[in-house]
Amino acid sequence: MAGPLTVPWTPPHDPETPALSVVDMHTGGEPLRIVLAGCPEVVGPTLLAKRRYMRQHLDHVRRRLMFEPRGHRDMYGAVLVPSELPDAHLGVLFLNNEGYSSMCGHAVLALGRFALDFGLVPAPPSDAQEALVNIHCPCGLVAAFVECEGGRSRGPVRFHSVPAFVLATDFLVDVPGHGKVVVDVAYGGAFYAFVSAEKLGLDVCSAKTRDLVAAASAVTEAVKAQFKINHPDSEDLAFLYGTILTDGKDTYNEEPTTNICVFADEQVDRSPTGSGVTARIALQYHKGLLELNQTRAFKSSATGSVFTGKAVREAKCGDFKAVIVEVAGQAHYTAVDERSCCSAALPVFGVVTLLTVIMDEAICG
Repeated sequence: MAGPLTVPWTPPHDPETPALSVVDMHTGGEPLRIVLAGCPEVVGPTLLAKRRYMRQHLDHVRRRLMFEPRGHRDMYGAVLVPSELPDAHLGVLFLNNEGYSSMCGHAVLALGRFALDFGLVPAPPSDAQEALVNIHCPCGLVAAFVECEGGRSRGPVRFHSVPAFVLATDFLVDVPGHGKVVVDVAYGGAFYAFVSAEKLGLDVCSAKTRDLVAAASAVTEAVKAQFKINHPDSEDLAFLYGTILTDGKDTYNEEPTTNICVFADEQVDRSPTGSGVTARIALQYHKGLLELNQTRAFKSSATGSVFTGKAVREAKCGDFKAVIVEVAGQAHYTAVDERSCCSAALPVFGVVTLLTVIMDEAICG
């Protein structure tokens, strides 16, 4: 009878072919592939400069990690890079099926847990119930608070956003196939268009996903063509990331309000969308529908997963009145590289797989 299976560090492959060590996680059903080691150096004096460099010189890494056969069209990723900010524990570049986003809330929730478990932040006291992880995202510094026990994460994480604000309300756009549609545009680290799915003849809770994607994509393209996006801090942040279709229940209620986010190249977020929740909270506060520290629950129509959010204090972003938003959710490990798992004494619950990504052929890029 054969003995126990021995797993090699990496399968046989061309020694000149890069092998990336990665950790796979999900938050609310939305995947996150974190590049732990093996990525070529990302050059630049600032995080936004590094983002530009990776887009121009290392986009093959994104394509091979995100697309089939190693990923899929709705895969999401994160590359860890040094930050120029003295208060940051780590910097991160976000990857999607189209390019590089400026903020990702579900990823921040997962990265907070990851950073604590992999020793990227100082170990908290053994009796601490929460650990702080400062994550430098392209949109700015985001503070994550990780629930912990005995110095290790437990799963729940919350973060405080960059200043979130409203760019436009009740803006009328001509959407092909739907006529004139009233939309709002708000920023939560990334810009989104918001519209009730009912205005497009759809029920966000029961419509087919492909119909929601088609409608949201039509809104995104219409807003891009008919509305100028601007950000007071950087042109790198001045782009519409996607459209969030809602159930129209913006007035405060203790019951969850449902939405679906379609972003990048018609990518569907399985989670309620952390940066989208941030922007939607800012929008509701701007309209007087929500008070400070009034918590709302946001439900994904794709998976039923729930984040909570609340505006914790007022702020400014350039001349815009803004709020700092707290978003909370649950992050999970799904796959880890055997070496990183052993070295980090990682607490892994449920079913995981060992994962090393071999970049040995150029399928899909």
